[in-house]
Parts: sequence; C-alpha cells; structure tokens
Amino acid sequence: MYLYNSATHKKEEFQTHTPGHVEMYTCGPTVYHFAHIGNLRSYIMEDVLEKFLRYSGYDVNRVMNITDVGHLSSDADTGEDKMLKGARREHKTVMEIAKFYTDAFFADCEKLNIRKPDTVQPATGCIGEYIEIIQGLLDKGYAYVAGGNVYFDTSKLQRYYIFNDHDEEDLAVGVREGVEEDTNKRNKNDFVLWFTKSKFEDQALKWDSPWGVGYPGWHIECSGISLKYNGDYLDLHCGGVDNAFPHHTNEIAQSESFIGHPWCKQWFHVHHLNTNSGKMSKSKGEFLTVSLLEEKGYDPLSYRFFCLQSHYRKSLVFSWENLDNAQGAYQKLIKRVAALDPGDGTVDQAVLGEYREKFTQQVGNDLNTSMGVTLLYDALKAPASGATKLAILESFDQVLSLSLLEKAAAVREEQAKVKAAQAQAGYTVTGEGDPEIDALVKARGEAKKAKNFAEADRIRDELKAKGIEITDVPGGAVWKRV
Repeated sequence: MYLYNSATHKKEEFQTHTPGHVEMYTCGPTVYHFAHIGNLRSYIMEDVLEKFLRYSGYDVNRVMNITDVGHLSSDADTGEDKMLKGARREHKTVMEIAKFYTDAFFADCEKLNIRKPDTVQPATGCIGEYIEIIQGLLDKGYAYVAGGNVYFDTSKLQRYYIFNDHDEEDLAVGVREGVEEDTNKRNKNDFVLWFTKSKFEDQALKWDSPWGVGYPGWHIECSGISLKYNGDYLDLHCGGVDNAFPHHTNEIAQSESFIGHPWCKQWFHVHHLNTNSGKMSKSKGEFLTVSLLEEKGYDPLSYRFFCLQSHYRKSLVFSWENLDNAQGAYQKLIKRVAALDPGDGTVDQAVLGEYREKFTQQVGNDLNTSMGVTLLYDALKAPASGATKLAILESFDQVLSLSLLEKAAAVREEQAKVKAAQAQAGYTVTGEGDPEIDALVKARGEAKKAKNFAEADRIRDELKAKGIEITDVPGGAVWKRV
C-alpha cells in the first residue's frame, strides 16, 4: 500500500513499527455542537482507510479522542472554551452538552456506516496523564511556567514546522477568529500545556495540578490519549487538513520531546469540503448536518457515495445539485445490484480473487476510492455469474461500506411484493427494479388488453426512446435496458 505522507510531502510505501499491526489515531470531534458534513467527510475517509487496512490483512488498533474541555474558539490559545460556549448557548452544563453531542456524533457515524473506533476516550478522563507529560516536559527543559500557565518552549526544537506544504489559509487557523498576543509567551509559536489563572474565571471544568487549579490545553489531550492507548510508537495519525497546524504540529513537538524519539511516521490529512462560498464551517453559518440531509429526503449513504467519488487530498465542492447527482447514481447502482440473481451459478473463486487483487492495487494507491467505485461498475459488467458478481461486490463493500447487498435485497423484496400484486391482477412485469419503467410497461399491457393498440404502440415507442426493450410473455412482460 502507498499513502501520501503529510510529514514528508510524498507518497510512500506504508510501513508499521510492528509488522502486520497498525496503531492508528484519529482526532475526534469537539462536542459542543452537531458535526457538519464537512467534518464528517474526514471521518468517512478515515473509516475507509481503517477498513482498507483490515481488508489488506492488518490488525488495527484505532483510538479516537472526544474533546470535552480545553479547545478554545481560536486554535492559537485565545478566546473561550468551545464547550463553555455550547453550554451557555443551550443553558445546560458542559457535561450535558458533551454527552448529547457525543451521542449525536456517533448516531451520524452509524448512519454513514462509519465504524466506531476500538477506543474512544473523552479528554476529561485522562487529566493525570496530561499532568505527567507536562511535568516531564518541564523536567527536561521543554516547558516553562509564566503568568500562572505552563507553556511549551518551541525554541528548544531543531525543527518546529513539519507540515509546511499547506495553503496559507490552512496554516492561519488561529488568525481567522482574531488572535490577541499572549505576553506570557517567550516565543510567538509557544503554546499552552496547562491553563490556570489567565483562563480561569468562566471555566466550568477545572482540576488540581502542581501549577494550580486549571485545565489542559487542547494539544496535550491528543498526545496523552494516544501515548496511553497506542503506546510510544504511533503508525498512523489522521485528521482534517486544518488540524495540521497548529494542532498536529504541536502534538509532534510535545510527544517527541517527552518520549525522546520519533513518534509517528505517517500523517494522513483529509482536505476540506467547500461550498460555492468557500470552506464549510460552523462559524460561517453554513451548517449542513446529516439530519438536514435526511429531512430533505437524502439517504446519508448517498453523501458517503458522493465523498468516495473524490480523492481525499482534493477539496470537494458541495452543492445540492452535486448531491442530487450522487443520490441518483447511488440508487441506480443499487437497482443494478438488485437485478443480479443470487441463485445464478456458483462463486468463481478465481474471478473473485482477480477482482480482489485489482481492488487492493487500485485503492491501495493513496486510498483511491474513486477507482474503487469504478471497479464496482466493472464487476457488474464482468462476464461472470450473478453469484460471483455479488461476491465481488460484497468483498469491495467491506471497505466502501455502501450497504449495497443489504439495500439490493430490500429492493428485491419490494419487487417480489409488486410482482405478487401484479400476478393477482393478471399481469406481471419483470425488469431491473425501476418503478417508472414498470408502470409504463404495465400501462402498455393494460392498453393492449383494452385493444387500445395505438396507445400501446405509443408507450412502446416511449420506452424504446428510453433504451428499454420489452418482451411479451404469458401473463405479463419482461423489460431490459439495451
């Protein structure tokens, strides 16, 4: 497998510290509001990556944090805690907000077929680990106390900027919401490990520490949780491209300074979901959620299909027209799968193996999900039995997770009900599961039965123009696309 590495700025063969085993960490949500579909694009692609690693034979331990304290409204240690902001907005406690939006996040993930990570750790559950790391950094001279807070001293590093190939807009995360200068910092890039007096007044959650009552900075949380559950050697760290600086940059700085050796070899960043007016974000009010998609009549898996048709390292433009196209294509794909007969022959293991190999090679080239989708269509056109095609699609869907076989089975079941009703009415239509075409074919049959041959011919011509071929059979008709 080859994967683009944000730390080296090139595509590399994927390697792990322990052969056959992957320690994987995903930056989880800050649970002060619903996740918007731009956030969820990252989690979809990270889910595909995890599932592809498992598909390729790796044992994967995936860890995710839930940020329920310490993430300020600017990523540069200024502003107020987002959790406190959410609690004030809804007149609830921080922990009530955290639980509600954590549950909502995983409900959205379930609708999008995103697998829950092996370990999910709220940041508030590892305060002792953060204190231990911070004390270790102080002891080693990588941190200092000023103005009641503990800061990481970036001047002690030989190299601080790791992800320097990102756009200026991505690197200016902390600037977008207005950054005030912190006069306690020795260097402009220094960042807070532990807040006390300077951010104490309104903070709902606070703990005792050697430096006074306070709470952890956002960046230390991911390092503490990953070191606890992934160990000292992390193979793969994932997140949105806007996390690269300063969040992931600071994670590397503090983690490697604490453990004394290189920490994570492979960094995987998913690019933004944009609207016509730019990057989707909560602060801009462009707040599209999975629930909103459902309210408008979209299957959440149509959005997953939409994401899979693009490469994770390219910005993806969202519009309702684009989502309409994706949903239409997804529904047609399900109908084509439903048209396959599970009882048609047996599974040809050689053909199945050939397609698995193609899938591994294509998707394994920097997680090229669009080629994975293309291979779905190639399999449908393959000169193979229905049983073999379904086995290929089932194999691919272990990674793509579009619920193709389950939804196709539901379509077949509905078709069986329709056919039974038609049989009772004396006319059976058999086709590829398109209700509009079924209705036209049935109307033609009724016209013929009523000896209205002009209308029957008109409908036949209309179907022919749509590329539909009809064959009359005893008691009904069979249609297919040509």
